[in-house]
Amino acid sequence: MLESTIIIDGREHLLGRLASVVAKELLAGQKVVIVRCEDVCVSGSMRRNQVKYAQFRKKRMNTNPGKGPFHLKSPARMVWRTIRGMVHQKSARGAEALGRLSTFEGIPHPYDKKKRVVVPAALRIMRLKSIRAHTVLGDLANAVGWKHQELVKTLEGKRRVGAEAFYQQKKASSDLRAKAEAAAAGDLAKVNEVLAASGY
Repeated sequence: MLESTIIIDGREHLLGRLASVVAKELLAGQKVVIVRCEDVCVSGSMRRNQVKYAQFRKKRMNTNPGKGPFHLKSPARMVWRTIRGMVHQKSARGAEALGRLSTFEGIPHPYDKKKRVVVPAALRIMRLKSIRAHTVLGDLANAVGWKHQELVKTLEGKRRVGAEAFYQQKKASSDLRAKAEAAAAGDLAKVNEVLAASGY
């Protein structure tokens, strides 16, 4: 059954494995948002991935390079382009599927206040041996010309401070509620029996 929108936290996921799972969901009609794309990982060392990207940069239209292929430099667009290659984007079905995808660096509003999920089958810790080298997509993008790595880090730092304050406030209020329920447990015993008999 389709949910309204699935918000995936891309941190510590392997790019290709995450992309294949997301592509299937998109083709099935699911809306997907991927946040923190700058923390997605690619297997292989930084140097290896820089060489592969340099080879990709050489691929262009000989007579008019302005017509493509376009070499996207931001992590969110790199993830988007990877998924684009896994849905048949030139067909109507594939184009509609791609329209259901959104990718972001960091966690912008309103997704910072919503539940985020991970894809266990695509997590680096589950799929890649600890001795193997890996590259963080944000570092690769920064090396090839993406100019907003420091800005995203600053904004994410501010978001984390706010999120921590909200969590502490929520924890304090839940502790107070638990104390109040414990204090009123004797008075509410008869009421709870009646409710239980009614199926609540």
